[in-house]
Parts: sequence; C-alpha cells; structure tokens
Amino acid sequence: MKLYLVPSPIGNLADITYRAVKVLEEADLILAEDTRTSSVLLRHYQINKPITPYHQHNEHKIVQHLLQQLQGGKTMAMLTDAGTPGISDPGFLLVRECSRAGVPVECLPGATAFVPALVNSGIPMNRFVFEGFLPLKKGRHTLFTQLATEERTIVFYESPMRLVRTLSDLIQYFGPDRPCCVSRELTKMFEENKRGTLQEVHDYFAEKGVKGEIVVVVQGKE
Repeated sequence: MKLYLVPSPIGNLADITYRAVKVLEEADLILAEDTRTSSVLLRHYQINKPITPYHQHNEHKIVQHLLQQLQGGKTMAMLTDAGTPGISDPGFLLVRECSRAGVPVECLPGATAFVPALVNSGIPMNRFVFEGFLPLKKGRHTLFTQLATEERTIVFYESPMRLVRTLSDLIQYFGPDRPCCVSRELTKMFEENKRGTLQEVHDYFAEKGVKGEIVVVVQGKE
C-alpha cells in the first residue's frame, strides 16, 4: 500500500532514473495525466502495466475510489505529462487525501523543468520564488505589482503563445533593464536559453517567434 510520485522526462526519454523505472514496473496501477503521452514512455522502457487517466478534470471524481484501492493494499505510481507530479500539474489532491488517511506517499527525485532553467540562467539562485503558471486575467495586475518588489529570483512557466505578451507586462511592471532568461525546449534537440534584459529578450522573441515549453527566470529587485 503506497502512492509513488514518479517524475517523468521533460523531453529526453533518457532522463529517468533506474529507480523510477523499477517503481513503474512493480506498481499495480499507473495514474497518468495523459495516457497517450505516458504510454510513449512506458513502451520505450517496455513497461506493461494497467494505466488509468488522472488529471485536473477527473481527479475530484475519482480520488476517493483511488484512495479505497490504496487502502485495500494496491501500490500506485503517478505520472504527469512531463516533470514531477504536483508541480503545476495534478497530484496535490490525492497526496493530501492519502496523508489524511494514513496511506504512505513517496516522491522520487527526478526531472522538473524549472530547476535546470534556474541553474543555467546565470541569475542568482540562492533564494528564489516559483510562481507556476501566471493568471491570464483575474489577479494578474495584483500579482505583477507584488512581484515587482520581490527581491528573490522569480521563476514561472509560460505558454509560447503568451510569452511575448508576458514579457511586455514584465517590462511595464519591472522596467526594461531587469535581467532575465527564457529557457525553451529544455533537454530537447532545439533547447535554447536566451539571456539578457527583459527588453532584449522581448525583442528577440517578438522578432523570432516562440515554440516549445517555456520557463522564465527573472532577477529580483536589487
């Protein structure tokens, strides 16, 4: 009886630990944010186990059913599309319910996008705040106003379709000269880490266009 949170590669399928593969091989059931995405990984490592969807649209409906199975002695492994479950992904709800019910939970170490983006940014990383995905409308102004005076390095995820707009907003609230780094397609063939001021990075992507998964790192206020 245990729930394992299993980090999955953020791009390169080789970025998974031996232990993670072993846990997936031994689990009674694999929970997947998207079964199609997780099936690619499982086929690659020749893992043939029952798999069921677990995502933000069904987690409230099935969480108690999964909890009952865990309490009945099953071992489950949770995968999200990429990275560590619970980091801007499903996971929190089931972990909370397991904790309340006394079901053991273990999170394996492994891939998550914001760590390599932060480390290779060239921006101070001794203190940082992770904001996940920024709000699209409601609360956006309030959050940017708060973050404008944040002294720690700021890390967040962004969609390629919204990156240029978000950089424009950051220039408005933080000023054009704040150092930043935009990382995209981490661990993949076309990985790119664009460093510079907010204005320089904005102009670069406004001209070039944006594709891929995005992590933005912005230096805190001095």
